Amino acid sequence: MSLRPRRTGLTLATATAALASSLLVAAPAVAAPHPNPNGFANRVSTEEVLGHLRALQGIADANGGNRASGTPGYDASGDYVQGLLEDAGYQVERQPFEFTSSRTLTQTLTVGGQAVDVIAMTSSPSGTVQGPLSVLAAGDATPGCEATDYGTGTAGSVVLVSRGGCAFAVKQQLASAAGAVGVVVYNNTEGPLNGTLGATPATGAPAGGITQAAGQALLGQAGAPTTLAIDIRTTTTSTFNIVAQTPYGDADNVIMMGAHLDSVDEGPGINDNGTGSAAILQTALELAQVAPTRNAVRFAWWGAEESGLIGSSTYVDSLTEAERAQITGYLNFDMVGSPNYVIGVYDSNQSTYPAPVAVPAGSESLEQVFTDYFDRKGQPWVDTEFSGRSDYQGFIEAGIPATGLFTGAEQLKTPEEAALFGGTAGVAYDPNYHSPGDTIANVSTEALGINSKAIAFATLTLADDPTPLVVGDEVKGTSHAAGHGNSAGRYQGHLAVE
Repeated sequence: MSLRPRRTGLTLATATAALASSLLVAAPAVAAPHPNPNGFANRVSTEEVLGHLRALQGIADANGGNRASGTPGYDASGDYVQGLLEDAGYQVERQPFEFTSSRTLTQTLTVGGQAVDVIAMTSSPSGTVQGPLSVLAAGDATPGCEATDYGTGTAGSVVLVSRGGCAFAVKQQLASAAGAVGVVVYNNTEGPLNGTLGATPATGAPAGGITQAAGQALLGQAGAPTTLAIDIRTTTTSTFNIVAQTPYGDADNVIMMGAHLDSVDEGPGINDNGTGSAAILQTALELAQVAPTRNAVRFAWWGAEESGLIGSSTYVDSLTEAERAQITGYLNFDMVGSPNYVIGVYDSNQSTYPAPVAVPAGSESLEQVFTDYFDRKGQPWVDTEFSGRSDYQGFIEAGIPATGLFTGAEQLKTPEEAALFGGTAGVAYDPNYHSPGDTIANVSTEALGINSKAIAFATLTLADDPTPLVVGDEVKGTSHAAGHGNSAGRYQGHLAVE
């Protein structure tokens, strides 16, 4: 394909001040009749969304096989998105920022003289360390998550611990505090373990991840001489977010849709997260063709998500309190076409999963937009944990209601889920997660179509929603209180129209 020249866009001095005060989208010369949300959803065709994925695949193919932030592949992806939005009448804002990126030069592990495949954890300290293998007890529900898990034999050892129960960084820091010279975490499901210790370089013991099978094979080798070598070089890299907003609608009631545009270094990132990026792009293009909506709609494509949710966090941090209060809710779409998919909705009401993060008031109402839509369509869906593991984290930390859709990553599909959605139980939702295999050939067009239409439905439903956003005795849009409640029946007027 022929790529348009790179566009420099506009600098966001203060991201949303510019968005709220300037005309960001030129209204269509002739607007199409204003459809109901179901009619609008039907305008977003799977084939058009796939067309964007083909373009992103072509960009990755032409740029070293990936679209990671700070690379030519990401820049070209941004040019593609911005070019289409501008052609549709949007004036697009680029928010530049810098982040710390890393490149792994060495990642080796030997135990008892035998090599074991290991993947260095993102932000791991570098170093070559040696010591006896210290094996933490298997079967603990929170392995390596408490200081008491590390006995007197930890000092000077390379710790072997199972994934699960807490963040990798917690295990690494506790092991380091106990005197471990290295940390090896083995997966608790099939497949490789691509872990991260956070957005900034960690201190303490070097850490890597291995497969479940490799870890289980080492459980009986406590005391075996072990060498772990990790060499990671960090650099400061420049990249950008892309943000655009409708010129019409109530600027004190902004519904926001977002997806990260970057891939990992290891592959083209077509499911993760070309799918979310393509779905909201096509929704934005279609929205430009309909009559003005009651509320303003803002779209965002985030950079450096794979480096620690940096782009979205940078954006939220750049907003004033007044600008944050204008955002009615944030909807996040990260992986919506997994090949062994489930149709997952963030469990904002915690009906299935207790949330490990604070859930802002009003998130339940946003979740209900999707669940009611799927129920009326007869489309099975499941809750997925409201964990803060994607770009909605910065928004919920700021008290902004959030929800989103997710078709699954490295976790294994259950028999119950296979009965609901098809596919194969005992296999990862996306066996190509964070790998070179995350290509357009490994995207479920069925899941992509289901979710693209749901995204479009939610966009117009919330964009046209006339109901004040109530929190206690306050009304958002008047008081700017964060969030809203009393969700029962709020969207029935939209949902009943098939």
